[in-house]
Amino acid sequence: MLKTKRAGFMGAAILLALAACNPAPPPREEVPKLAVDAGWPTIPAGAKFGEVSAVDVDGEGNVWVLHRAGRKWAEPFPKEPIPEPTVFKFSPEGKLLAEWGAGVFVMPHGISIAPDGKVWITDVAREQVMRFSPEGALELTLGEQGVTRQDASHFGRPADVAFLPGRVLVADGYVNTRVAEFAPDGAFLRDWGDFKVAHAVAVDDRHIYVADREHARIAVYDHGGKEVASWPSPAGNHTYAIKPLGGGRLLAVEGRDGADRNGAILRIYSADGKVEASFDIGLPGEDASLGHDLALDGKGHAYVTDVNGGRVVRVTLPTGAAK
Repeated sequence: MLKTKRAGFMGAAILLALAACNPAPPPREEVPKLAVDAGWPTIPAGAKFGEVSAVDVDGEGNVWVLHRAGRKWAEPFPKEPIPEPTVFKFSPEGKLLAEWGAGVFVMPHGISIAPDGKVWITDVAREQVMRFSPEGALELTLGEQGVTRQDASHFGRPADVAFLPGRVLVADGYVNTRVAEFAPDGAFLRDWGDFKVAHAVAVDDRHIYVADREHARIAVYDHGGKEVASWPSPAGNHTYAIKPLGGGRLLAVEGRDGADRNGAILRIYSADGKVEASFDIGLPGEDASLGHDLALDGKGHAYVTDVNGGRVVRVTLPTGAAK
């Protein structure tokens, strides 16, 4: 009987120790839901719409969407390109105006429309950054296909692109730890930073912002590349994409929370890095959404890509959010 009691005490002690080592995760964050504009966009019945990775808006208000057309993220990456079109161009009303990119991309990741209308796309499997005409003609390729390095002519899974006068900034990326800068003609200028997945880069008239995803922060730099602020994400959440709202304010989308659970939370940050508002735009159900990229159209709309949900959505920001 004594041995049985001792065994029971030991078993209970082991369970308590295990519980202490593996505490229950905190409850999911509860923030107001933001309604998605129903019916936007219109996807033709014959189009193969896959994991939606990136979105941007051009100077005419057209919305460019990058998706993986039936392919899912899986490592090691495949070698063959996706045979279907991966770039969709929508009118502001959501009508599909053009599609291209078939047979080009292996694992497309980011799409950015330059002020001159050129389309810059990153491919993490190809290890390249490519510039296209709006009609889809390839004009420039940076990086050596399939080769991963951190130097002037290679990338380590480049994620995103932003633009300053005379400078193309590449968030590089999943393997590398930097922002790499190039001239518009592709000449390497310099690199800087020390990030843990530089997943997105954005600029305004004063600052460069980097979504330092696995450090759970937004890093803020002046245009010379000097860090001037660090904005930790609430509860250790992981920021996937950022876009300036004007006046130093920022819109961000978080695809994972501090407990590593997928979702889609929008944050509005003030110029001093404080959270002004938060909204949930995720689908119901555990891990149903993964907020990945966002864009703004200047009319109070935000466009958000949802990798797990296989969708791009438009939401209307509350009055005063986009000043």
